[in-house]
Amino acid sequence: MKPVVALIGRPNVGKSTIFNQITKSRQALVADLAGLTRDRQYGDALFEDKAFIVVDTGGIGEDDDGSGNIDDYMATQSYTAIHEADILVFVVDARAGLVGSDEVIAKQLHTLGKPVFLVANKVDGVHEASIGEFFALGFGKPFATTASHGRGITNLLEHLTADMPSTAVEEKAPDGLKLAIIGRPNVGKSTLVNRLLGEERVVVFDMPGTTRDSIYIPFEREGQNYVLIDTAGVRRRGRIDEKVEKFSVIKTLQAIKDANVVVLVIDAQEGITDQDLHILGYALDAGRAMVIAINKWDNLDQDKKDWVKIDMERRFNFIPYVKIHLISALHGTGTGNLYPSIHKAYASAMLSISTSRLTQILQDAVSAHQPPMVSGRRIKLRFAHMGGHNPPIIVVHGNQTGQIPNSYKRYLENEFRKVFKLEGTPVRVEFKQNANPYADRKNTMTEAQKERKRREVQKFKKRDKKR
Repeated sequence: MKPVVALIGRPNVGKSTIFNQITKSRQALVADLAGLTRDRQYGDALFEDKAFIVVDTGGIGEDDDGSGNIDDYMATQSYTAIHEADILVFVVDARAGLVGSDEVIAKQLHTLGKPVFLVANKVDGVHEASIGEFFALGFGKPFATTASHGRGITNLLEHLTADMPSTAVEEKAPDGLKLAIIGRPNVGKSTLVNRLLGEERVVVFDMPGTTRDSIYIPFEREGQNYVLIDTAGVRRRGRIDEKVEKFSVIKTLQAIKDANVVVLVIDAQEGITDQDLHILGYALDAGRAMVIAINKWDNLDQDKKDWVKIDMERRFNFIPYVKIHLISALHGTGTGNLYPSIHKAYASAMLSISTSRLTQILQDAVSAHQPPMVSGRRIKLRFAHMGGHNPPIIVVHGNQTGQIPNSYKRYLENEFRKVFKLEGTPVRVEFKQNANPYADRKNTMTEAQKERKRREVQKFKKRDKKR
């Protein structure tokens, strides 16, 4: 599992700027999640060969009245993020100097027993002696940074990632189709987990890591090995309490990244909410194969069912390839039908097609609908090959591919999806510009060619004079 690094500190000390500097090598995965993480951002980061998740926790101590009541400061999502993190980066403002709320936060951090990296940001124009006052916080010498200009970030990352495992040697998860159950709190994820496991559970264990790690549950059904990734933890039958289930963005992110297929659970009684669509967006951005389960369907009257179906058609019209199931996890109605859709989505996500076959499909698609003209020249698409799996990535080579509009890209994606009958997975088409082999070559004429050219020029000049 990837380590989690939380950026903490007072408001306006530069945490978000540091967040952007750390995650710029890889685009941030997640934007704000309304109602759950309003002032927090989560992003994927990669430094050299070390991958980790960064959390910008927002400001702590906004209501600092000098009382030093740290419980008031941390009675927010920041408290959860700090306790879920493996490493804490405590950011202070070098220009403002040491203030009371910095000391209050530091006192609380000392009780957590986690590694803390102290960062003095905005050091431009600040005398080095002024930075020394932060030694009083008890975290050693601060890392001096000016995040707005990227200064000091590399030095911070070198120390921050020193003990992190390389992504190449990350501990291998159990073998099997990895299936993640995701969704908002109280939609029935726990009930569905236990319904899917049923009496087939053979081994239950927690992968080594911190409290934010997901639980990996290997099980077998009809000869097929699975690994169920449970973001809410394993519960014994009869001890499930959906009311106290906590939602964790980090757990959901990790589950999505680790899974081959995700099952998004939605509460039919509440309908499709914006939070459901946010979580759906996480999975689509990660390129994961997906099945949607509308849970608690048996609790609805006919009018409500009709309304939810209309809402589904409207809200999910941009993902027509995703299979939607109407289920009752509590009573088991429809849950068995999830497996065929899961298998189909997995097979589609792991698509492997020969270059010759993909190129033929590409040529057929181009013949049916030509790419647009650019500066009077037709875009030429030459050949296609597989570029990856889960999701399937198809790489198309040609000239002027940087000018291909998104509408034509979607056309090709739909053509590949239609031909190969892909269900439940996004398809990504990437374009590569064919290199011009003569771009950097200058034609140098021989002496004989130069003499021939001179004679031709003289011939044309004499002809013009006669006219």
